[in-house]
Amino acid sequence: MEREIAPRMRITMPGAALLAAALAGLAFCMAGIWQLEGARAGVTITQLETGTTPLTVYRRDGAGPSPVVVIAHGFAGSRQLMEAYALTLAHAGYLVVSFDFEGHGRNPTPMSGDVTRIDGTTRKLMAEIGRVTDTALALPGADGRVALLGHSMASDIIVRQAMVDPRIAATVAISMFSEAATASTPRNLLIITGAWETSLRRDALRNLRLADPAAAEGDTVGDPAGSGGRRAVVAPGVEHVSVLYSSTALREARDWLDQVFSRSSSGPVAATGGAIVLLLAGVVVLAWPLANLLPKGDGPPAPIPLRALAIATLVPALVTPVVLRLVETRFLPVLVADYLAVHLFVYGVLSLALLRLQGVRFGRLAWFATLALAAYGIFGLGGALDRYVASFMPIAARVPIIAAIAVGAVPCMLADSIANQGGRAALWRTLWIRTAFLASLGGAVALDFKRLFFLLIIIPVIVLFFIVFGLIGGCVGRRTGSPTATGVGLGLILAWSLGVSFPMFLPG
Repeated sequence: MEREIAPRMRITMPGAALLAAALAGLAFCMAGIWQLEGARAGVTITQLETGTTPLTVYRRDGAGPSPVVVIAHGFAGSRQLMEAYALTLAHAGYLVVSFDFEGHGRNPTPMSGDVTRIDGTTRKLMAEIGRVTDTALALPGADGRVALLGHSMASDIIVRQAMVDPRIAATVAISMFSEAATASTPRNLLIITGAWETSLRRDALRNLRLADPAAAEGDTVGDPAGSGGRRAVVAPGVEHVSVLYSSTALREARDWLDQVFSRSSSGPVAATGGAIVLLLAGVVVLAWPLANLLPKGDGPPAPIPLRALAIATLVPALVTPVVLRLVETRFLPVLVADYLAVHLFVYGVLSLALLRLQGVRFGRLAWFATLALAAYGIFGLGGALDRYVASFMPIAARVPIIAAIAVGAVPCMLADSIANQGGRAALWRTLWIRTAFLASLGGAVALDFKRLFFLLIIIPVIVLFFIVFGLIGGCVGRRTGSPTATGVGLGLILAWSLGVSFPMFLPG
């Protein structure tokens, strides 16, 4: 009897685990979508344009004339990233208009000017907010009053714009860094900072104390309903990105605007961060049972000897930033993406060459698995990101950028996948491989900080890519036994992710 049961268990247990993963993944996805779509219930969402700037208008069904709130995203962001604030304020009865800055999201006009000068790029982005404000105030249902809300890069833009545009009654600056504010301007300034944003918290307190040297975090200085006020608050347990989904931050923004406009709002706070995590987790979990529908490949490739792994990772990590310090890499109309494309290419080719010289076999390329992985990452997970998190579907102007980055991203991720055996390597090996690559980017920034500063902002995107898309790629690699399929597929996804994230930019 025991001899009969054991083989049967070996056959059925994997199937049961796959079924459980499929059901769990579907449940996570459905629960996340249900919550995210529920947050939109009762709000009419309309897509418009002013010039080349794409707008999204949020208005509660049945709302009467109300103040307008113009919402601006941060560097490398888009309208979708600010939707929790847009929905919270729309449910509170405000007419909300969010938009994609020049060079970001689906805005086809590149950023321009000198990013290091106030009278350069900053002035151009201020002018864009002015045009959006004009359009927003002309919408049906706008009562003539307007406020600005912005995150990170946009915090400086909206502070400066509010100081020169007398129509702006209130400013909500999230993760603010700006040296423009004075003791009395901009009028009715609320500064929201995440508890883990240590330096920005200090700067927020400094700006608060311009109005009252004795003020502390959480204090309100002045009278926002009267002559004008200022407040600095901290959202607990969040950092630079998760502050966009903090219920505390969302509630503070709504309550501040209510005080300024003498309103008493009701409605839900759209803290959608948990639902987004649930949806993305569901898409990742589903990757395992779906990968098992692919043709099963050969057994796992042999582990790479430690000496070979060390040479293939450490040498490119040291050599690439040093060599590229001497190379002109400005050839794409995007900020530092051209450098990153070349860095990926040199790093990847060096690593592949060193692996091959040490006798590591690359194996066959399973084209169907490659295309399946790329399609699932770009259109499956990417589709969810585009609707609920940030712009992921490119406009036509970004397609050549994605193609150029792919020339570097594919060999780099191919080397990564071969080194970690298509997702079968021990965790410490995978961490070693990817830490070496990130260290090479850090070294590049250290060698040319002024030129490559914006790479520091993109590094968290790459870390997130390794975590989320790396898990999906590992499922495909373990099923097919083809590190090359995983590497090429992940390279295409990485090129797409970077190509839609980097701001388009033309100097002058």
